[in-house]
Amino acid sequence: MVVAGRAGHALLALAAAGIATMPLWASHYHLQLASTALVAAMFALSLQLLVGAGGMVSLGHAAFFGIGAYAIHLLPPGLSVLATLPAAAALAGLAAAVVGALSLRTRGFFFLMTTLAFGQMLFFVFHDTPLGGGKDGVFVTRPALELFGLVLEVPRRSRPAVMLWLNLGLLVLMYAGLALLMRTLFGRALLGIRANEDRMRALGYNTRRVKLAAFVAAGMLAGVAGHMQAMTEAFVNPELLGWHRSAEGLLMILLGGLGALHGPILGAFAFIGLAEAGTLITERQRLVVGLVILAAVLALPGGLAGLRLPRRERRQPAPAAVEAARP
Repeated sequence: MVVAGRAGHALLALAAAGIATMPLWASHYHLQLASTALVAAMFALSLQLLVGAGGMVSLGHAAFFGIGAYAIHLLPPGLSVLATLPAAAALAGLAAAVVGALSLRTRGFFFLMTTLAFGQMLFFVFHDTPLGGGKDGVFVTRPALELFGLVLEVPRRSRPAVMLWLNLGLLVLMYAGLALLMRTLFGRALLGIRANEDRMRALGYNTRRVKLAAFVAAGMLAGVAGHMQAMTEAFVNPELLGWHRSAEGLLMILLGGLGALHGPILGAFAFIGLAEAGTLITERQRLVVGLVILAAVLALPGGLAGLRLPRRERRQPAPAAVEAARP
């Protein structure tokens, strides 16, 4: 997987700094919209670990996102975010371990359909049973914010800014963690399995174990994103587990750049921005978004991450100047 260079990281840092200053000049609506984009970036980034690094295309990844969101509703009330966030990641990781152990017995198209089947099963568990409030969803109480043992009271007026900073901080940590992971032996093994699984198996790697570990790690990261989705919106419903949520994550990856670690971040912000712009143009904003994404994918096969800034061409010195420069 391609990790952004120094220039790319500098641009990402500038973008993060700009987002962090939004509470100083943006409205509450735009703060909420930016938080939504940050959560979408976390979810797409977790899916990139499967698709971009491991070559495992999943349409059931949103199930772990939804489990992380419903964790706030299912856990006992009164807990702080320091307890609910790890619990959401653990519950999503446990579900991913079960689903991955069975799905990874297949490959290719069959793996895709198996993950879709498991995702839809979990969707109907929350949709058709009172476990999570049924098909209408349920409002949740945000966990308390705790810092160094002190519970912070956040005024309602300051809540959008606090959620923006929390989501931004978690996205930065997730990106940095995955960047380090891809430089480890595990990350290189995962990339090798994507390139040629049979060769990696011949070299002595337990490829199924490596893929299962990646599947569980991606599920846990999706659970973290789902937890922050529930904290941001204070509402959960079964649609969070639907296959269309996984499809949106794949679109964000394609739009941002398949195989580029920062691609999902670019794709998530572009996708949310297109959806918001589409609402200003027409009532059928999904059609507008679909057409723009199709055009972008056809025009930019490498996604937004494949764009390069134009460089000034160095003029070749004339032969006479070269001869004059020789001693």
